[in-house]
Amino acid sequence: MSIERILVVDDDELSRGYLSEALQRNGYSVDNAQDGQEAVSMTDGQNYDMIFLDMRMPGMSGLRVLEKVKKTSKETTVVIMTAYGSIESAVEAMQKGAYDYIIKPFSLDDIESLLKRVQERQKLIDENKYWRSQLNNNGEGELVIDKHSVMNEVYKNVKRIAQSKASVLIQGESGTGKELVAHSIYLNSQRKSKPFIKVNCAALSENLLESELFGHEKGAFTGADIKRTGRFELAHGGTLLLDEISEVSPKIQAKLLRVLEQEEFERVGGSKTLKIDVRIIATTNRDILQEIEKNNFRQDLYFRLNVIPVIVPPLRERKEDIPVLAEYFLSKYKAGIETSLKSISKEAKSVLSQYSWPGNVREIRNLIHRCTVMIDADVLLPEHFENMLNVKKPVKNNGVSVGQTIEDVERELIIKTLENTGGNKTRAAEILDVTARTLRNKLNRYKDLQSDYNLDDDIDNESNIEVESFSQL
Repeated sequence: MSIERILVVDDDELSRGYLSEALQRNGYSVDNAQDGQEAVSMTDGQNYDMIFLDMRMPGMSGLRVLEKVKKTSKETTVVIMTAYGSIESAVEAMQKGAYDYIIKPFSLDDIESLLKRVQERQKLIDENKYWRSQLNNNGEGELVIDKHSVMNEVYKNVKRIAQSKASVLIQGESGTGKELVAHSIYLNSQRKSKPFIKVNCAALSENLLESELFGHEKGAFTGADIKRTGRFELAHGGTLLLDEISEVSPKIQAKLLRVLEQEEFERVGGSKTLKIDVRIIATTNRDILQEIEKNNFRQDLYFRLNVIPVIVPPLRERKEDIPVLAEYFLSKYKAGIETSLKSISKEAKSVLSQYSWPGNVREIRNLIHRCTVMIDADVLLPEHFENMLNVKKPVKNNGVSVGQTIEDVERELIIKTLENTGGNKTRAAEILDVTARTLRNKLNRYKDLQSDYNLDDDIDNESNIEVESFSQL
């Protein structure tokens, strides 16, 4: 957050005017207060980024003003102005929340040096706030893919995409790992030392999202007790991820378009135009072109966002990743808990690979996590998650497939049964639950089998010439 609005509090008119004029020449917006009571009144109605506060004033002392200011605006940077004889009081003020003190009389160089330190401090505060918030957020999943995965093509392009400042639109179903792709672009970019700020556009109402993105001034709306720095400001110099961009309202779409085109905006309730340098990455689980046809999304914003398109395929289209993900999540979730589950059977992996995974990576992660908690077995088998996924054990089809005729199936069944009985047709007929005569008639139909099996051997001389249909077996 940059320093914009400064309050100078000093009962000495000359000192107050000198400092105020110097700050204004350097582009700052400056207000003045001639005593402590006026300063407290002004801070109640306006949130200041920084206050230059004289320690000794008639009436309310600088120390008392500091205490009141810190109760209502903890983020305001307060610098104490003091004479040589009051340094002990300045140190006490720092213990109560003042950032630093400056000794009168001071030069313009002293002020510029102080302002530079304050700017650097504020930047660290903003970045620390962001990273602390990230520690409390669970990611969508980890980057785990098979070496033959179609996702390799996506990540092959990440480094190339990362070198540009161009906006990126990542499309894919929920849970496919769009955020991971966005983060990989950031980590491979020249902006990786700057903030990576995320906003879930689908989780906030229009008004809250507007404030979240652009920030607001104190008093901009009911409940706006302090000035708020928006995500665009926090992301200055870095990357801003707009998650589920298709969910934003037309009003927010218009404001986003302006930011993308002009790289500037105003806080909610503010009049000062702020310039920013931010790389935009947006994600969506919707078909944006369909949303444009329905007049739910601006076409001009789409063109601004979709400079570089990235499509993340669903898990059902990259089945080679499923066993790899299952093994990874098992290893992850069994660590640190008491569970007997050690591995996943080949049959279980087969069933997992056949499932469509409508929830994608997030769904398989949750399934394996649930299994490590609920299953009392060494090996995960298909029956362990039949009820969880509504899937059944794989069933052998004995070579039967769609497209075969009934005659093909009958012939295949005869061959396999005869192979099982070592060519004994009487035994084969018993297994097939037909008469020996029926089996012989069938074998007569399949002329190519006559050389392999003697049709006269071990066949009894039944007079029954009825041919039973194998389709009834």
